Amino acid sequence: MDEKINLAHGDGGVDTQGLIRNLFYQYFDEPLSNSMPDSFVFEAGQHKLAFTTDSFVVKPLFFRGGNIGKLAVCGTINDLATAGARPLFLSAGFIIEEGFSMEKLHLIAKSMSDICQETGAKIVTGDTKVVERGNVDGLFINTSGIGIVSDNYHPQQAEPGDEIIITGGIGEHGTSILLARYDLGMETKLTSDCAPMSFLINGLGEHLKHVKLMKDPTRGGIATSLNEIAAEQALEVELNEKAIPVKSEVDAIGDILGIDPLYLASEGRMLIVAEKGWGEKMLHQIKALDYCGEAQIIGRFTSGHQGMVSMKTLIGGKRIVPILEGQMLPRIC
Repeated sequence: MDEKINLAHGDGGVDTQGLIRNLFYQYFDEPLSNSMPDSFVFEAGQHKLAFTTDSFVVKPLFFRGGNIGKLAVCGTINDLATAGARPLFLSAGFIIEEGFSMEKLHLIAKSMSDICQETGAKIVTGDTKVVERGNVDGLFINTSGIGIVSDNYHPQQAEPGDEIIITGGIGEHGTSILLARYDLGMETKLTSDCAPMSFLINGLGEHLKHVKLMKDPTRGGIATSLNEIAAEQALEVELNEKAIPVKSEVDAIGDILGIDPLYLASEGRMLIVAEKGWGEKMLHQIKALDYCGEAQIIGRFTSGHQGMVSMKTLIGGKRIVPILEGQMLPRIC
């Protein structure tokens, strides 16, 4: 029987990983390690560069705190930041549906320009295709980026005792998409956390030497990202539920729809693994940076069950936090 692609293959969880490992790795060069990095790092002369690409199909195109253009540029810049890289040059490819509003396209392009001006990135090449009405849901965008890796950043194997920092409240992008997509009858000021995280590279400065790795928790939320990290590092991640910053609106909407905020996407947050003993020092520095006032140390690595994520609950128990399986919230980025 011919197996078919389903929406869960695009949610960033176990089905997505299976698709990449079991299909694409058969035909493309498999990475040298078992990891799936957000950016590929390579040497060019005296410098290390990072390269990444991503496609954006968010629905709706405009949401609280952003739009598909802002999301595309921030997403690519943040993938470069996970490699310790400041953005240099981006490409932008547009697939536009016939009949799409020119006014909306102006707004989207301006939002992309605004983020580039904020971060110093430049969109230097691109492509535009227009397809017949009904063949695209308004607009799809692909962005690729090249950045220069900081001399201070040297990813390392995590060890027991290393601490995990989240740079702000979780799930605010995913929740904002829900609010824009469905009429939940809720009055709230909640907006997407969509923001560029490249300022972390300069902001942490020499403290980057004590960062073991970084990852932005997009599709599948922090639960899926931390499961990927735990599997790659062959260690257990132990979270502290009390320390995880979650806005009351995110909790409330998650309760209404039966969605755990741990699995909701964040598009302007970074998970940072800090060397044992350096978490508090870094946290103080991170909290002073833009978009990071709610940063917290949310867990640590242990030598317990390899590849597992567990969490100390508010009532003092312990539960396993599995990777996302099946479809949860399609078209969030």
